[in-house]
Amino acid sequence: MMPNILQGLRAPVTVLLLMLLFEVAPYTQANKSFEDVRCKCICPPYRNISGHIYNRNVSQKDCNCLHVVEPMPVPGHDVEAYCLLCECKYEERSSNTIKVTIIIYLSVVGSLLLYMLFLLLVDPLIRKHDPYTQPLQNEEDSEDLRTHVDGAQGRGNTVLERVEGAQQRWKKQVQEQRKTVFDRHKLLS
Repeated sequence: MMPNILQGLRAPVTVLLLMLLFEVAPYTQANKSFEDVRCKCICPPYRNISGHIYNRNVSQKDCNCLHVVEPMPVPGHDVEAYCLLCECKYEERSSNTIKVTIIIYLSVVGSLLLYMLFLLLVDPLIRKHDPYTQPLQNEEDSEDLRTHVDGAQGRGNTVLERVEGAQQRWKKQVQEQRKTVFDRHKLLS
């Protein structure tokens, strides 16, 4: 039955990988339609002109109001006063680094989702639920019952059973710590 599930997962995984490949391939091979450098000028309101942000792809030496702000919103004699108010910053980025980071992030999230799907499909096949056990209200009784059931079944060899055993031991330790803390609290008060 397990090979049937894995064969059933093969087609969706293949489709997902092909979709990822078709999404990533155009970005890695396409010519740059944008620049990794720009000059950004933030100009505040001036007289009756509202504030505005101007972006332009220019070199670092040309990053000033006169080269970036087009069209100039003020007449010729007010240009210098207007440009003194504007704050221009030269910005660089690496689009390749951004692309690689996003691809790695999406790959990790996708693989975790596939792993979760795999566990959701395989978990019911591995676990054997006992229909005769009933949930108990008292935690101490449930711990005693769990140790009895564990002793009756013996130690499991599957990874899931080992993890469940470690989880049960951890829960017991937490319960013991809670008891000692509450006992000490009662003694102190």
